Amino acid sequence: MRKMLDFDKAQMVQAVRWVTGRSLVALGNGLAAFILLSVGATQATAGAPTDTIRNMLTEAIRILENQELKKPERAEERRRALERVLGDPFNFEEMSKRALGAHWAKLSDAERREFAQLFKALLATTYADRITGYSGEQIYYLNERVEGDYAEVRTKIVSEKAEYPFDYRLVRKPNDWRVYDVIVDGVSLVNNYRGQFTKILRTSSYADLVEQLRKKSEKNKSP
Repeated sequence: MRKMLDFDKAQMVQAVRWVTGRSLVALGNGLAAFILLSVGATQATAGAPTDTIRNMLTEAIRILENQELKKPERAEERRRALERVLGDPFNFEEMSKRALGAHWAKLSDAERREFAQLFKALLATTYADRITGYSGEQIYYLNERVEGDYAEVRTKIVSEKAEYPFDYRLVRKPNDWRVYDVIVDGVSLVNNYRGQFTKILRTSSYADLVEQLRKKSEKNKSP
């Protein structure tokens, strides 16, 4: 039961590319890259949802290419900066709601806030420390689809050896658009976690799930 918060190698490659930091060339080694993209990307006609994604990635590239932040003594500062930039456009409450499914309705407001923070910490700390560099991969913004308060931004990551589709799903908030799921090669990040959370809730308890999330986050923060 304690392994339920860990993907196997294939699932890791599929579902967590959006938060890891290795070059896409290193996918075969079991850890995919976060979206390390070139500034000169091909751009389709886009609106606010695409701008949200583009702004996030542009800022991430700026941090990754900063020579001062590449110094070993500034590794933690670099990692924290990337966590902030990559986390800002995401709606972790919405992600948590979808990942927990029907159990979300049973939680108090305080419990929901706690779970969203733990889920955010899990996603951020698990992979941010694996960032090793930027090697010029390109992103192509393919198209944007908006239906009411929901949108999908389709992109494609291209390296010298392969290309990978990334679809971002966003929800409209009062002043901006926020990401609530990332689809990589047809695999939903949220659905992957939902499957794991559901197994724990069926065989144990919500308290155990929260404890596992807390311990996982603390472990990942350890040097």
